Amino acid sequence: MSYEKVAQVNIEKIIGTKQVLKAIKNGAAKEVIIASDAELHVTSKVSQAAKDHNIPLSYVDSMKKLGRTCGIDVGAATVAIKQ
Repeated sequence: MSYEKVAQVNIEKIIGTKQVLKAIKNGAAKEVIIASDAELHVTSKVSQAAKDHNIPLSYVDSMKKLGRTCGIDVGAATVAIKQ
């Protein structure tokens, strides 16, 4: 389900852990997607921030596929869908 959401052309996305954290703290993130195969030390701050701000959190199985779905050539550990 989450890959399909991210793949939608008309949805604005924020890619990358630092940018996603910023978006969560600024209230710009509507939903957060985390790749399950990403390192825990990379994603733990994002998942905690999403929980603290009551932002829906979903997981996908592959960083590589998440990155490709976002239109980038490298893996993406975290992605946020903008408000």
